Amino acid sequence: MPKIDNEKFYSSAIEKHGINAKGVNWANASTQKIRFSTIVKLLPKELYKYNIIDAGCGFGDFYFYLKKNKTLPKNYIGIDCHNDMVSIASNNTGCKILNLDITKDDLPRTDFVICSGAMNVLNKYETFLFIKNCFLASELSFVFNILHGDKESETYNYITKKQIELFAKELDVKKVTFLEGYLDADITVRFDK
Repeated sequence: MPKIDNEKFYSSAIEKHGINAKGVNWANASTQKIRFSTIVKLLPKELYKYNIIDAGCGFGDFYFYLKKNKTLPKNYIGIDCHNDMVSIASNNTGCKILNLDITKDDLPRTDFVICSGAMNVLNKYETFLFIKNCFLASELSFVFNILHGDKESETYNYITKKQIELFAKELDVKKVTFLEGYLDADITVRFDK
């Protein structure tokens, strides 16, 4: 069971803030961009040669970040489970946006799967299901950011490096890369096959 009601969590943010970074419950657009730029550091420089799935794509903001920085992939597919976000992302990006529950549904195969923030309101069990499904869907790597630490929160999900490393062993991840220090209590991880 999720820590919170995902549908209400995001619907109330959209209603209160509109279609922007705060509408997907980021603190602000600046921290969202910092997380995006950190993910990009763990992706190939010639991203136009690869296909990407954006797991928990929200409004498609990562797509627009890549477009603004002239680093669009060969093919971008977004996935989200919130109906409004799927509709908005589809209309705004013109890309294929799938309405799937990443913890339960089969995902299409792709070169890279990325995720920015979508696991922050899941419980630990759902987080590991999410990571597993994204890693299995990737041909090369899964790159994600998540709240880092051993804090307990009624809303947010924190995970430690040790928990990530242990789960990587279970998944038989070939190489784990961490980037941290760019924001408090945040970590970006790359799982390579």
